[in-house]
Amino acid sequence: MKHLTDIEIAQKATLSHIKEIAQKLKIEEDDLEMYGKYKAKLPLNLINEEAIKSNNLVLVTALTPTPAGEGKTTVSIGLTEGLNKIGKQATVVLREPSLGPVFGMKGGAAGGGYSQVVPMEDINLHFTGDFNAIEKANNLLSALIDNNLQSKVGNLNLDARTILWKRVIDMNDRALREITIGLGGISNGIPRQDGFNITPASEVMAILCMASNFEDLKQRLGDVFIGFTFTKKAIFARDLNAENAMAILLKDAIKPNLVQTLEKNPAIIHGGPFANIAQGTNTIIATKMGLSLSNYVVTEAGFGADLGAEKFLNIKCAHAGLNPKCVVLVATIRALRHHGGAEREEYNTPNLERVKKGFENLEKHIENIRKFNIEPVVAINSFVSDSIEEVNLIIESCKSLNVHAVVSEGWANGGEGTKNLAKAVVDIVENKATQFKPLYDWNSPMREKIETIAKEIYGADGVDFDKKALLNLRRIDRLGFNNFAVCMAKTQKSFSDDETKKGRPTGFRVSVREIEIAAGARFVIPILGKMMRMPGLPPIPASTNMHIDNNGVISGLS
Repeated sequence: MKHLTDIEIAQKATLSHIKEIAQKLKIEEDDLEMYGKYKAKLPLNLINEEAIKSNNLVLVTALTPTPAGEGKTTVSIGLTEGLNKIGKQATVVLREPSLGPVFGMKGGAAGGGYSQVVPMEDINLHFTGDFNAIEKANNLLSALIDNNLQSKVGNLNLDARTILWKRVIDMNDRALREITIGLGGISNGIPRQDGFNITPASEVMAILCMASNFEDLKQRLGDVFIGFTFTKKAIFARDLNAENAMAILLKDAIKPNLVQTLEKNPAIIHGGPFANIAQGTNTIIATKMGLSLSNYVVTEAGFGADLGAEKFLNIKCAHAGLNPKCVVLVATIRALRHHGGAEREEYNTPNLERVKKGFENLEKHIENIRKFNIEPVVAINSFVSDSIEEVNLIIESCKSLNVHAVVSEGWANGGEGTKNLAKAVVDIVENKATQFKPLYDWNSPMREKIETIAKEIYGADGVDFDKKALLNLRRIDRLGFNNFAVCMAKTQKSFSDDETKKGRPTGFRVSVREIEIAAGARFVIPILGKMMRMPGLPPIPASTNMHIDNNGVISGLS
């Protein structure tokens, strides 16, 4: 029997009109800004700070990711279905997918199997235009910067060699990493070296995800740090009077998007920064919207818990005053085999010893979550290649740590397959939840904050700061940014900054090459190793297997 692909499952679903989904959240039809029948934007006045305090936030994260993928989004959606199945009012709040990975190698981010958000094609493609608006706001600032370089009116005396702001595009395109602009004569501008980042890496994306309201968004856009004048004066976007024009382009993008799951439960999708180079979680506004309207909100943070969860907790929750009650750590038997030493061709071959060895990675993530004063639940995302012996080993190993591990079958069975996981989460929320506490104080010295993350979360013995990073620390101090949060840019493939170190490496130090400033987002970005802000396409991109027929029906999208 042929198994249906994710897109075939999504296309067979009968969707409810979005106003019917809104009714489940007690949202009036007049409050919806509808994008067709199945998508709508929600006004910010629906956010209720008092309701937020009494409702329950659950974070879904994972062990260190592998090439096979772990399925955080699938588990997040499945858990939401399961919570509704057992009588809890739950909404899933997710990030928006980036077009680069969709057409490249990773694929989309709308879940999988029978745990999906729909309309799947719309969500994975242009959706409601948020990414386009972020891209345009970012590139408007780029155009204003280059225009000022050659303008005789209001010239800021900006030293082009110090400009830190880059253009963005939402596509994987390695040819744009390093470019020269302004060629072709005086009328075309001042020649200088520049480059493109992918849109999820834009500081405008980070700002949208950190903003609490529209006024805060404008303030943060004005605070974007651009570079220095020839007399070493710091220049910000507000010096170009850019913030209002940029905000105009984001007037709709700031509003969260309402869609639905396959089981017709509410889903809010908004913002989409990557977790290895940015904060890796949806907007504060979207999370607060969900908590204003639902008793339970399930959200996810990108890559492993050492990246997405650490940033979600230390940056997003610490700033927004959010109090997550439970963290779900997604693990797969295949990933544990990988961290136990299995090669890619062995991922689907049962091997008890490799799983036992790989459990060290999951154990470190469990320890890390508890450092935030939160209890985890382990979700074993089920695959047909799992053996009963391997699953039982994980359940018993977790039990020895007083952690509940539950098999999650949301991909195959939707909410029916995640009811046990939902019950385990509710047990934590109702009986064991304690007050979340961040790992560090934002007002601590910058170097101390970086070392705390490296030692406590990664397990490093220490941090080595390259010469450029030390100069950057002095710049941060001179500009008065020491009270910013820390958003580490690090490989997602290892606890260390060396992607070849699998499992739970020990006896290592991490190196900070440089530290970037995201003044509008209120965090700095230490770069560990060589981090790519503009991905390239693989030898055979996913786009080559996509098709669309004369009726507009898409296939090959995943």
